[in-house]
Amino acid sequence: MAATLIEAPPARQRPAPGQLKSGGLAIYFVALVLIGLMLAPVAYIILGGFRSNSEITVDPSGFPTAWQWQNYADVLVSPVFWGQVGNSAIAAIATTLLVVAMGLMAAFALARYSFRGRGLIYAVFAAGLMFPMTVAITPLYILVRNLGLMNSIAGVIIPQIAFALPITIIILVPFLAAIPNELQEAAAIDGCSRLGFFWRMVIPLAVPGVITVGILAFIGSWNSYLLPLFILNNEAAYTLPLGTQAFASQYSVDTARVLAFTSLSMIPALVFFSLFERRIVGGLTGAVKG
Repeated sequence: MAATLIEAPPARQRPAPGQLKSGGLAIYFVALVLIGLMLAPVAYIILGGFRSNSEITVDPSGFPTAWQWQNYADVLVSPVFWGQVGNSAIAAIATTLLVVAMGLMAAFALARYSFRGRGLIYAVFAAGLMFPMTVAITPLYILVRNLGLMNSIAGVIIPQIAFALPITIIILVPFLAAIPNELQEAAAIDGCSRLGFFWRMVIPLAVPGVITVGILAFIGSWNSYLLPLFILNNEAAYTLPLGTQAFASQYSVDTARVLAFTSLSMIPALVFFSLFERRIVGGLTGAVKG
């Protein structure tokens, strides 16, 4: 009986070191180009605030020849600017706290307990991701008006909470579902109630997810423009994005001052996001793993 020879599969050829190096350089080059395209408008706005109107008219894309610090100083001493910062801070902080508290409690029930309609409730929250605020702005305006919340920060906070809850619950449910059942059973044996288990065990273990959803809720509220545009008609109640648009319309001739106002308006969100960017990535990674 003749023996049959089995041919070994051909060995894979490894790319040469020069190919790996050139491919890595190409990736880094593309990344740098994309970063430059994203940061160029931000840099233009910030530098434009240090220029005079005549410089911007003659050379719109140039650098300041004489740094006009007075443009930023005029904005910083304006009570209107700080009033709008306060309104945005109140709306963002209240939205963040309520979204985290309500989302954490709802996600705990959906992740840890089985009950009738559980899948339907989760599907409703998931479906909320498919409806942006632009689609619901007209009925939302009518609802807020009927509730008597027009021209108030509360009329902005409540809808923001509703639109931030779906993504909050979608992120938190995997975190809470990943907590071992044995841990909850051991806590029950030691006499810990369900509420005690929630406070003492669930919240500390879900800190990465809580920080992630809190940051997303805060930045979303701080940058919100469409909702305040429909709800707030009183200038004293303007948030910062809406105040920036009103300032640009009022001082449309003073381009340098408008750029300075815009720069100061976006700096808090940029700093906040830069400080907690790793937290966001870590929280989303944990949610995917869970």
